[in-house]
Amino acid sequence: EIMQQNNSVTAFILLGLTQDPMIQKAVFVIFFIFYMGTVVGNLLIIVTIKSSRTLESPMYFFLFYLSLADSCFSTSTAPRLIVDALSANNIISYNECMTQVFSLHLFGCMEIFVLILMAVDRYVAICKPLRYPTIMSRKVCTILIVLAWIGSFIHSIAQIILALRLPFCGPNLIDHYCCDLQPLLKLACMDTYVINTLLVSNSGAICSSSFVILMISYIVILHSLRNLSAEGRKKALSTCTSHIIVVVLFFGPCIFIYTRPPTTFPMDKMVAVFYTIGTPFLNPLIYTLRNVEVKNAMRKL
Repeated sequence: EIMQQNNSVTAFILLGLTQDPMIQKAVFVIFFIFYMGTVVGNLLIIVTIKSSRTLESPMYFFLFYLSLADSCFSTSTAPRLIVDALSANNIISYNECMTQVFSLHLFGCMEIFVLILMAVDRYVAICKPLRYPTIMSRKVCTILIVLAWIGSFIHSIAQIILALRLPFCGPNLIDHYCCDLQPLLKLACMDTYVINTLLVSNSGAICSSSFVILMISYIVILHSLRNLSAEGRKKALSTCTSHIIVVVLFFGPCIFIYTRPPTTFPMDKMVAVFYTIGTPFLNPLIYTLRNVEVKNAMRKL
């Protein structure tokens, strides 16, 4: 029934970031380096955390999953963008397109939930230090991660159900470098007002509310730093600052794209690059360069 409505369009053409051949070569080089950096950096963190005896605290348990989500999130868009920069016709089949929507939202949402769990972890560590080992036990952390995966899965299923209900009967040019609901809504031959409202209330609400929760938690944490010693305050500040940088870099663009009426702006693609490829690349740098324990563990490795 769904495929019946959609059968006139079996594939889409991705217009990519640019149509200019010279800029395309630059896109290829730049994003190839970014993507390699992302995968190598995040895998290094994953291997370091798995093999190191010193990195067994909940913070690194969550960092492991953040790096995992980052690698997968970046992989759901970057390879396609890199290959398309060199090829003449960037055709993506209907099924591939839907798969991309699903994986993009699954790992993107997972990243959001892990960032929240990391904030919770810092909050407990700084505001309830004596009860920290019992509150954030390995069992609790595992349950939280499982819930995060389930939540992300539900979110992606909701997105893909919306996408599968869109009938496509005319133009199949997607003015983007990946399949996402926003550009697809423009091509659907139906009134997309309701679906866009659902999209904003799903993705938009997750982005905005998570951002607010995170910011409030960091304000509370920073407020409670007054009670720590100078040394403790410095360490906590350094950890929190790196978290806040990541949060702002990731959520700024997300909120810009997912919380607005059904319009697409020319700058959308550049903004999307920022959180689909930029943040996963910066995360390993931010978390390792600012973290002595991770750096030491990597040297040993």
